[in-house]
Amino acid sequence: MRPLPTCLLSDGRPARVSRGHDPDRFVEIGSLTKVVTSTALLRLAEAKTLDPQDPVERWLPAPAGTGVTLAHLAAHTSGLPRLPPGLSGCDPYAGFDETALRALVGRPETWDAGEPGRREEYSNFGYAVLGAALVAAAGQPYERLVREHVLDPLGIDAMTAHPPQDRRLCATGWFGRPRKPWTMDGAILPAGGLWATPRAAARLLTRLLVDRTFGEPAPAWRRSGDVVWHNGATRDASVFAGATPDGRWVLVHRLGGRHADTDALGARALRLPVRG
Repeated sequence: MRPLPTCLLSDGRPARVSRGHDPDRFVEIGSLTKVVTSTALLRLAEAKTLDPQDPVERWLPAPAGTGVTLAHLAAHTSGLPRLPPGLSGCDPYAGFDETALRALVGRPETWDAGEPGRREEYSNFGYAVLGAALVAAAGQPYERLVREHVLDPLGIDAMTAHPPQDRRLCATGWFGRPRKPWTMDGAILPAGGLWATPRAAARLLTRLLVDRTFGEPAPAWRRSGDVVWHNGATRDASVFAGATPDGRWVLVHRLGGRHADTDALGARALRLPVRG
């Protein structure tokens, strides 16, 4: 299965599209979803719906005194592990629904990793918890709240957890048949379950990092010197999005291949050091 890359550069035109990787068909954007989730946190804070310093137990059935705030979850400093405990199988997130998340949140041992805020540990689980807290605070399903508070104000339409089947672009396997993506529209959705056209993902990047439509970038974004970026990966898809202070930006999306190679393509476009 060969990689199918698309690369959008600062002028918004496809710089490289091969083997039919259409920038206007929906692809998985993986953990780039976290950018949407953490931006929603800041937008809900501006609307006085919540405070980023709210303890997680204000919005979810966690034990009292966890010491973990919504801001800790957004900054990956909650102490929660990278993945929710108990995942298994070839479709690992299929059984990770709201009931499973709330059961984990309610266990005291879930929060025993140490003092929150002391160290950073990238956590899909933490963003699933953060998304559930935002849903509880806003009283809206995840897709509706990010549509209202993030995507519509940015003029982004082609981003959703449930794209039309005939507009999805998936990796292919034997005899050219599309490979089934992981099930990521349950509790893991706020951590990595959105789909978007590459052009819509590029709009997200430019509105948030170049135009600074909502001000300073949300805490999900990563930094390497002056470059602000984020990546994402699922079973068969990977993405890199980043921008420099002078307004240069790149979005790379690939189907198949090594996720690290996608990061390397994006880093080279922004003249970042490439890690092995």
